Amino acid sequence: MMLVPYFEDFFIGQDFSDVPSVTVTEGMAALHQGLFGDRNRLTLDQPLCQSVTREPRMLVNPALVCNLAIGQSTIPSQRVLGNLFYRGLQLLAPVFIQDTLTTRTQVVGLKQNTIKPGRAASGMVALEIKVENQKGETVLHFWRCPMIPCRDPDAKTGHDDDFGIMPAEITDEQLLAHVPDWHFAAYRARYPSASEPLMVGQTLRVEAADTVTCAPELVRMTLNLAMTHTDATRSVYGKRLVYGGHTISIASKQLAMGLPHILQILAWYRCDHVGPVFEGDILSSQITIKDTHKVQDATVAKLSVEVFAKRGPEAPSDLPDAKVLDWSLAALLP
Repeated sequence: MMLVPYFEDFFIGQDFSDVPSVTVTEGMAALHQGLFGDRNRLTLDQPLCQSVTREPRMLVNPALVCNLAIGQSTIPSQRVLGNLFYRGLQLLAPVFIQDTLTTRTQVVGLKQNTIKPGRAASGMVALEIKVENQKGETVLHFWRCPMIPCRDPDAKTGHDDDFGIMPAEITDEQLLAHVPDWHFAAYRARYPSASEPLMVGQTLRVEAADTVTCAPELVRMTLNLAMTHTDATRSVYGKRLVYGGHTISIASKQLAMGLPHILQILAWYRCDHVGPVFEGDILSSQITIKDTHKVQDATVAKLSVEVFAKRGPEAPSDLPDAKVLDWSLAALLP
């Protein structure tokens, strides 16, 4: 029987790795593309992808890789009230169609929330997640923090771990070590405008917003078990809560509109869900170029993305328009 834990059921070192491995198929990539319309050129153009990566198989969109990994890590967070944040996410190697991903999830920290009058007890669970491909290579490593209800609404568990174990920083040495050995000149030969330098400090506002649709379809495709994303009665809002990866995937698509020559996302320094999202909300993004580094005849850009929601008809009527995502990441450009 699959464990559906409350906060009291967790302990440090607990392992949730008995989950299906997933082979990434063309069908998955097509569904993900249909949901988000991501314009990452290496995941759309097979001849271009092969000339740049020297791999005959198509590159998998990094947002899809992350969504699959998160879905595989949701046995411990089936009762989630909300996933609060991600830390230290590193895409250590590119993933291609027909790669098989196996995910291991472990509990590394527990912190009960302060009990407040009229609010049932809950706690935060720090999860460390590692993903390997069929060759045994680690392709993705990150931490995330879901908030889980207690079985006893008046529970006092005493859990108060230091969540500094989840790193908010990735060193430049770590980041640059897993820049892939690709033929970047082949991309610039196809798109000469890609050689134009980025302006550090520039802020880009993506005019084309996106309405959130088909949120449960992504949840099901990625084997995500969090009940609040498919069952409105399990949500603290009385409305089905949109999975956070859906919001991030829309932000990723808008990022590729603002910076059309992004080749790959290398890392998320931090990604904070600062507000809930609901089906029908309209999301828009603002991108700031924080820094750039030249490496291997390419550019690594450190970026900040803020996502804002204009509330749709499915959102709670008293919920204002608001910022819903703070995302700090590093991306690879030619």
